[in-house]
Amino acid sequence: MSELKSWTADQQVALLFVILFGLLLLITGAGSLLALRDRGAQQRERVERFKRELRAVWVGAVVFWAAWVAGPVGATLLFGVISFLALREYVTLVKTRRGDHRSLLLAFFAVLPIQYVLVAHRNFDLFSVFIPVYVFLAIPVASALAGDPERFLERNAKIQWGIMVCAYGLSHAPALVLLDFPQHQGRGAFLLFFLVMVTACAQIVQLAASRRLRRRPVARHIDRSFSLRAWGAGITAGALLGAALYWTTPFKAGQALAMGAIAAAAGTLGELVMSALKRDAGVRFWGNTSSVTGAVGLLDRVAPLCFAAPVFFHSVRWYFQLKP
Repeated sequence: MSELKSWTADQQVALLFVILFGLLLLITGAGSLLALRDRGAQQRERVERFKRELRAVWVGAVVFWAAWVAGPVGATLLFGVISFLALREYVTLVKTRRGDHRSLLLAFFAVLPIQYVLVAHRNFDLFSVFIPVYVFLAIPVASALAGDPERFLERNAKIQWGIMVCAYGLSHAPALVLLDFPQHQGRGAFLLFFLVMVTACAQIVQLAASRRLRRRPVARHIDRSFSLRAWGAGITAGALLGAALYWTTPFKAGQALAMGAIAAAAGTLGELVMSALKRDAGVRFWGNTSSVTGAVGLLDRVAPLCFAAPVFFHSVRWYFQLKP
């Protein structure tokens, strides 16, 4: 451990990627061997689902690697593109009218770029309030100027909610890379790695626990797999993984345990909220063709991160009293 701490930040991040891609190669190889065995229709369906999930993990790992290689500015641009695509995916499945076109143009081509420009310039105080305050008031004004009062409140609430999740929430992920800790300069990528690993672990463990434990769903009409016991298992797993990864962050073990629990709780609750939105939209997955092909959309992949990133970012800034 002392030798690892003597390495540069780039060397430590490179080691993390070697471990990550090595594990993915082993899992991919094992999955390919299992796929060669003759199985029933149900087993083949599970194997295909596993392959789709594994491909998504590979894509996420490559995106994270590209963000690190591109540096803070490149990571900000990359997440800006992901936000744009996620917001586009969201808008295609919510009901809008011609009177919403001005608001949507404002969201895609003004709000989203400005939010990420503020991130790139480390203007964290303004970027934290730009969408919740200024955009919250600007969107209904733009809709009102269109002169269409039908379902005005409902339409604007949907647009504002999409901006909050896809632009505001996700923009906190690259902001983590730009945080400056005393005596830990240049290690912001570890915070993003920590957040992604903890939220992913919590989500996977919660899903697995919901299948093993007796189900007592809290909101059965939204997600029958969400129970308090499964949720607690997911938070516990995320917290323990956070404590195990403390050496990659500026945190001590106890701090990493608490931050991991906060990120895990926010991410899993965010997934529940997005499930409610999908129920309201009448789809099983986000994405234009997902309900037909069974593929999962981009927003399904980043939804836990959209909720966990702002909670984790502001918790870290508040606890460590970090300045822009």
